Amino acid sequence: MKIIAGVDEVGRGSLIGPVYAAAVILNKKIDKKLLKDSKTISKTKRELLSNYIKKNSIWVISKASVKEIDKINILQASLLAMKRAIKKLKKKPTKILIDGNKVPDLKNYNLKAIIKGDQKIPSVSAASIIAKVARDKFITKLAKKNKGYNWDQNFGYGTKQHLKAIKKLGISKHHRKTFSPINNYKTHNI
Repeated sequence: MKIIAGVDEVGRGSLIGPVYAAAVILNKKIDKKLLKDSKTISKTKRELLSNYIKKNSIWVISKASVKEIDKINILQASLLAMKRAIKKLKKKPTKILIDGNKVPDLKNYNLKAIIKGDQKIPSVSAASIIAKVARDKFITKLAKKNKGYNWDQNFGYGTKQHLKAIKKLGISKHHRKTFSPINNYKTHNI
């Protein structure tokens, strides 16, 4: 029997926080028509779908920390988060479909990179949805403890509002120090 897992990461372009990855093996009964790229779905619908996916699949969410991102770079950290998610799955998939053009270094796994996989493959879409919901919840909690950056609205991405806040408040321990423009700042506040 073929067991297909979809894998995607979230938060690569953010200036803060960990990068998240999810691996999902969908239950045969799940309505695949509901599954789309997480970026094209409203926050409310994404949260409902995340719960639906979790109830109807085998899933794992993993991450790589800011420290790891700054040490090995965002691409390698994304691949590391994916590798962690894949290895934690309760069942070993016969095939793993990964959003993007690179696959993590995993021996004895059948891995295939698919560009725009989150738009084409339901299990990859499902992974993108649950990873995004998990990361957004984490960033929203960080926003409450780190007021002024408006992370609950920009989720750490380099919006004008966020960049203005960095100039005013400095960088926090949650900022990725190797990312531009963060690497231009010397002071570490908070």
